[in-house]
Amino acid sequence: MNLSAAFQDPPRGVLRALRGEVGSMKVALLAALGLFLGTLAGAALGVGFGLAWVEFFKTTNFEGYSGMLVVFTFMPLGAAIGGISGALLFGYLAARDQAIPIERGRAGLADR
Repeated sequence: MNLSAAFQDPPRGVLRALRGEVGSMKVALLAALGLFLGTLAGAALGVGFGLAWVEFFKTTNFEGYSGMLVVFTFMPLGAAIGGISGALLFGYLAARDQAIPIERGRAGLADR
């Protein structure tokens, strides 16, 4: 019989989400939002990084090679990295479940 099991700290973050204690739908929706926004931002950063690469290393533009390098290499890599990191970040923030107070309560005598 494990008597110490009743006195353990409750799981936090992702473990609570996996056990269903946090709104798992909220975590899933925010992770999907993070995936979408991260993909867009990552693709834009990938294009920017690809253009900088082409200028810095003086990549040849013969038959559009430098454009193909940017569009078919740097943009997909940036989109993949951005999408994964955005989904993980938003999912982590949703799993933490820190409520932000929208309204303050009435001020008591101690708050004046």
